[in-house]
Amino acid sequence: MNYLKIIALLLFTVLPFKSFPQEGLTHEIGLVAGRIEFRSDYGQRGDTKTNLNNTGFQIGFVDYLNFSYVDYVNNYFKEHFKVRNELTYIQADLQHYGEWTEKNTVPSKQLKEMRGSTKLVNLGFQLEFNFIDIHRFEKTPGGFLPYISIGPQISYYTATASSELGELGNPLTTYPKYLTPSDGRPHGYSNESKAVFSAAINIGTRYKLTPMSDLMLDLRAQAFGSDWVDGLNPNQDLYPENKGNDWLTFIGLGYVYYFE
Repeated sequence: MNYLKIIALLLFTVLPFKSFPQEGLTHEIGLVAGRIEFRSDYGQRGDTKTNLNNTGFQIGFVDYLNFSYVDYVNNYFKEHFKVRNELTYIQADLQHYGEWTEKNTVPSKQLKEMRGSTKLVNLGFQLEFNFIDIHRFEKTPGGFLPYISIGPQISYYTATASSELGELGNPLTTYPKYLTPSDGRPHGYSNESKAVFSAAINIGTRYKLTPMSDLMLDLRAQAFGSDWVDGLNPNQDLYPENKGNDWLTFIGLGYVYYFE
């Protein structure tokens, strides 16, 4: 039921954009997929192996509202702005890397053998600014249309934490700081499914493939309003090095088709 409530809330958030008079308003439908790097409490901050290995994938459907043929909209706005509605799915596998996993000690082995995963469904919208006139791009085969967009998301995540040594929650299998109660949970880890607000910013470019279709290169940074999205959140009063919320980066390719 919580999942359905989240979708309903976001539909009510996005639908006001559909309430514009429809004459001249066009839609563009697209599919975007690519690789993510998940920045979280797994691994050592700034460690190359952490950043390269705590990865996953993202796939999303996008619906652009194009105002460029609408008479009642300001000319500059309709030549440079679109509204991007989207539904995306993200999945990532997580593990500890870095110098604290490489020592010949029991705590290091406990860290090294921890495993995590997170799965997310995101629903939201962005206001997109295009750096070149939209009509000019549409009439330029082989042309490029660079853009930047920003907007809110609601993300529903399912996070799991486990260990190859056995069940988490006891001193034999669990790194000490994850045994301490944190943020209303009995431990610094949690297997849970919850909703959280997030914000996303995208930059990229389109390439005019045909009069009715584009290819797209899309880069994103997405920041979550929670530190539990990865399933880990050590007590921040005792372990301030983990106080930052989870976030991710994404790079992907997409295909967009124009509806008249």
